[in-house]
Amino acid sequence: MTPMAAIAGARLAHARTPGRLVLLDHPLFKFGALAMGVGELFGDKMKSAPDRTVFLGLLARVMSAGIAGAALAPRGREKTGAALAVGTAVPLAYLTLAGRKRAMRRIGQTKSGVIEDALIVAAGAAVTAWAVGRRR
Repeated sequence: MTPMAAIAGARLAHARTPGRLVLLDHPLFKFGALAMGVGELFGDKMKSAPDRTVFLGLLARVMSAGIAGAALAPRGREKTGAALAVGTAVPLAYLTLAGRKRAMRRIGQTKSGVIEDALIVAAGAAVTAWAVGRRR
């Protein structure tokens, strides 16, 4: 949910993405995307949280990445942006899960989750800021 939350944050700051994302022009969806992003950050720390590589986790990742990739791509290149984002998000789900499991053994679930989330939120904000800034 991080990509959608990053874009929603940019939209709330009155920034425009290169591609059109009509749903995030509606306040309900902006705040909903932010709430889902925050909810994911907290839910990920629960011991009962499923691996991100289960079907529904991957499906949510594919949908979120695809929408965000299309929104951040230059006009007319939305399909390429979506494909690139999905092609990056799926393998990263497996790589980051492996890294997270190693980190959990060393520093615990909560600390490793907080560090991972800080890195992902920073990366999402940086990519969104770059795409929005490039649009100008």
